[in-house]
Amino acid sequence: MEIDDLEPRNKPKPKKDLEVLGVEELEEYIAELEAEIARARATIGGKTSHRSAADALFKK
Repeated sequence: MEIDDLEPRNKPKPKKDLEVLGVEELEEYIAELEAEIARARATIGGKTSHRSAADALFKK
């Protein structure tokens, strides 16, 4: 067993130091985060509709 096998696979990313960013950089950062949130919500919507379709198919 390697020592890397003992490390957690999904390490939390270190939080960005917001104090060093200017207002414009913070607004860009927020826009990036909002875009990522929208992408995640779209993926959830797709998975939910697939799940509903599968449930409808297999329910009698």
